[in-house]
Amino acid sequence: MDVAGRSAVVTGAAGGIGAAVAEELLLRGAGVTLTDLQAERLTETAERLGADHPGRVSAVPADASRTEDLRTVLSEASRAHGPVDLFVANAGVPGTRELGASDAEWRQALDVNLLAHVRAATLLVPEWLERGSGHFASTASAAGLLTQIGSATYSVSKHAAVAFAEWLAVTYGTRGIGVSCLCPMGVDTDMLNHGRQSEDALERTMARAVTDAGDVLSPAEVARLLVDAVEQDRFLVLPHPQVAEMVRRKAADHDRWIAGMQRYADSLADDRP
Repeated sequence: MDVAGRSAVVTGAAGGIGAAVAEELLLRGAGVTLTDLQAERLTETAERLGADHPGRVSAVPADASRTEDLRTVLSEASRAHGPVDLFVANAGVPGTRELGASDAEWRQALDVNLLAHVRAATLLVPEWLERGSGHFASTASAAGLLTQIGSATYSVSKHAAVAFAEWLAVTYGTRGIGVSCLCPMGVDTDMLNHGRQSEDALERTMARAVTDAGDVLSPAEVARLLVDAVEQDRFLVLPHPQVAEMVRRKAADHDRWIAGMQRYADSLADDRP
């Protein structure tokens, strides 16, 4: 999909990867609707981007995991820039403690990291099938292909996000609908930096598990790779190429891979409670 002239929605767009994706889409000529729960920060980001791209930026504060909020965002995006051609499901929440997560924390992780994608696709795909085109991009994580040391909620919800994106591609990929799934390791975002600076030992361990595994990339670098994938109609986006080799090793010998991850987790034990 050539994004120039297209109408795009990006969730979780007040900062981090979402704001960077919005900016990259604008640089390539799209009209972009930003949405996020952080209304004040969202407005600041939209004003900053709008100054460089007048008339092509709109912002709608909303909860990306709520169907009615999504309806409002899609309606406003269509009014501002035309029927939505590209949806970037980027909003996410970080992981919580090992097996100490409450039911509410599990529900939040699954609602935001998975079901927000399902609900958006449910609203968009029927219209895209009628039009014969559309593209759904989701931000998952390398944790969705491998795992996340320290957080079951993050690992499980991101695995599910990857699985849903795969299902979308398999089911609708021959009917004009493109799907891309972003699976980075460390990206220089507030979420990662919060873990790095946390007084909580397990949060620091989770952050170290990410930063020790590879380079920490800028959101702009990751955004360029994602939008490239959208334009080239590619599914899997791996900003850290070593993840592909890790996945191959996992598939080749699952027991050996688990043993290696156990050793790696133990090597981080100094920071654990």
